[in-house]
Amino acid sequence: MPRKSFGRLWSRLPSRVWNILRSPQVKLADKLGFIVPVALYWVLPDVMPFVPIDDIAVTVFAAAWYARRMERKYALENVSGNQYNRTRP
Repeated sequence: MPRKSFGRLWSRLPSRVWNILRSPQVKLADKLGFIVPVALYWVLPDVMPFVPIDDIAVTVFAAAWYARRMERKYALENVSGNQYNRTRP
């Protein structure tokens, strides 16, 4: 598997996660499994005050992991411009 640049990853990651969160194929529990921990980390950053990782870095790593996991779990395609909301034939 070829290595992808961080810029390329970041340019597509928000749309991938947004489409997954909007997809009717993905269960609500899986959507909340991403939203709740990330939101709590942003709201309660003092829970781990000595961890030198920025909130944005944690969000990017969590979003990349979440997108890969949901695309694999629900057989969603990782293609630029893909609409996950279409019904699959």
